[in-house]
Amino acid sequence: MRDHYDIIGYPRLIRLNPNIPWKTRGNGALCLRVGKPAGKLKRKIGEIQEKEIFASLDVPKELTKHDVKHLHQLVKKIVEEQARVDDENTNPGFVLLPSQPSRLLYEKAVTQLVTLEETKHLLTSMGVVFEGYKNQRGLIGATAATAWTAAHDYTFELIAYREQARWGTPRDVESASVQHMDTTCVHTFDNYDYSHDHNRIVPNSPCPILYGIRGDNVDELITAHSLIRSEPKESWIIFESNQGTDDHLQHRHLAAIQPYDSVIAEGFVVDTPWTITGGHVFFTMKDATRSIMCAAYEPTKQFRKVIRELRPGDIVEVYGGVREEPLTINLEKINIKHLATQMEKIENPICPTCGKHMKSKGTNQGYECRICHTKNSAPVYHESARSISLGWYEVPVCARRHLSKPLKRMTVKPQQPIFVSTS
Repeated sequence: MRDHYDIIGYPRLIRLNPNIPWKTRGNGALCLRVGKPAGKLKRKIGEIQEKEIFASLDVPKELTKHDVKHLHQLVKKIVEEQARVDDENTNPGFVLLPSQPSRLLYEKAVTQLVTLEETKHLLTSMGVVFEGYKNQRGLIGATAATAWTAAHDYTFELIAYREQARWGTPRDVESASVQHMDTTCVHTFDNYDYSHDHNRIVPNSPCPILYGIRGDNVDELITAHSLIRSEPKESWIIFESNQGTDDHLQHRHLAAIQPYDSVIAEGFVVDTPWTITGGHVFFTMKDATRSIMCAAYEPTKQFRKVIRELRPGDIVEVYGGVREEPLTINLEKINIKHLATQMEKIENPICPTCGKHMKSKGTNQGYECRICHTKNSAPVYHESARSISLGWYEVPVCARRHLSKPLKRMTVKPQQPIFVSTS
């Protein structure tokens, strides 16, 4: 039992800046806090081949140099056996830290661009154990994940894993059971896109994951897991996460926006939105500092209908990631704060002398009565109704990023799970 370690608290699944051009598929990292057993306060967090997995809440005993050396060998062995380094986009890395670094490291990695050079310099200066493979960029995410704290918001995800013999084959997860779970377990989110018949909990890649259910209540996640009908599950585990929190977004004046940022920005609409080949919709917004383009791309589906209805003078608050060239905010959601009055011509002016409708004299030349030759420059207008309303609009579930906070979570506080003492 000398080398037995407890998991301290929930394992973490941390998503990082989704705008980085060389990101991994989900741009995520895992983090475990481990220590020597020190008490009996624990909670079940998963199963591996029907063996229960527990997390401890007790303060762990201090690790010795032998422990650190052993953990290094153990993690190295697991990474080198399990990482798919044959994939050109897989560049793993791991770090072992005796204490948690500043949250500022995480905040930069989730909102801006962090270089490998600055990460390695930091780790070297700290004198900690770390190891990177191939281009070593995995070290950036690994370091950032250790620095995350649930300071403002957090969620949980229960991930179920496939039997290894099924890896790479089509997944069997019954959509009807996912829909039933979605309507039953109200504190879960982003389970199913009904408009596009898209089972969101099932990944598209040939990875070992069978499905992942996200939510704010751990007990409800376990209930949700029990409602899913699927192929056999090899294991499952619950992660604490920054998914669905909008942690990647920062308030910015338009002049301060840089490529790869994730921003919240407010301004007024400059022009009528336009659509280009492929169905992508654009408009320009402006504040006191500059103007910038905003985009709703084709994968955002019906969200584009809202964007097409914006008009010059509307005041909007936009949420999204920043594309480098051309500099564009890719919309994740929008808060329409003011709708400009739209006037629509309904008829030519009526002659005040003879009561007849005047005739146009030509483009921008005004109107003239053909009977008495009275002139007038203004037709008759009335205020036209707008087809959109004030308030929030978001992209559909099928197009939502891991970090984007769904509207249903905008006022939600996650429930901290209860740990129990066992004998």
